[in-house]
Amino acid sequence: MKFSQPYQPLLLRILHGLTGLFLIAAILTAFWTYNTFDGRWGKLPLPYYPEIEGLHGTFGLFTLLIFPLFVVYAFHRGQKRLLQPDFLAKLHQFGKPVWWYTFNRFSNTLVILALTFALFSGKMMDEKWLPNGELDRPWYYAHLISWVIIVVCIALHLLLNAKVGGLPLLLSMLNWRFRAKDSPALWSTHIANWWSWRRSTQLSLKSISLLTVLEIVVLISIVAAWIISLLKF
Repeated sequence: MKFSQPYQPLLLRILHGLTGLFLIAAILTAFWTYNTFDGRWGKLPLPYYPEIEGLHGTFGLFTLLIFPLFVVYAFHRGQKRLLQPDFLAKLHQFGKPVWWYTFNRFSNTLVILALTFALFSGKMMDEKWLPNGELDRPWYYAHLISWVIIVVCIALHLLLNAKVGGLPLLLSMLNWRFRAKDSPALWSTHIANWWSWRRSTQLSLKSISLLTVLEIVVLISIVAAWIISLLKF
């Protein structure tokens, strides 16, 4: 079967789609939450819904649950789509196709880091702060800043993917057809093979790449967010 669009692995489409869906819902409800309880820097005539913060927290939680799986996939099976060691060298070729592809990989990586910041700062918040009018909490400001950053990063991510691949690349993430080697029935075998390879691979200081460092930082941040939020109570 021929695919008119670039082919995207099925697991990538599922993890990317779920993360994106929950994230967009969290972004929209985050603004509604700000609009309801704050609004110091402008607001829209949205309906007053005092339970909106709980809804935002639910979408944030769903994002936090699926995000680690996406991170592991992105930094291993999808590492060619992320920041490469020759990033700075290729940035000197401004305007050329290689520059756009390089900058697109940078934006893909940046979205992951921005989402990590948003999820971590969100877990540091208390759901009682905003209803009680406690709007000057440092973690609330951090979460507001993360909202702005993630919106900018997503816009950049979409624009650059449209630039390097056009509409076919964007639509390929919504295509549910998959090849035989991508069948869900084979996922357990693929995971077992990957885990066996990882265990047999010697990890040394010389073999640690920038992507490895970033993956460790992201995963530790997620674990720390859960631990700190639990200790708060």
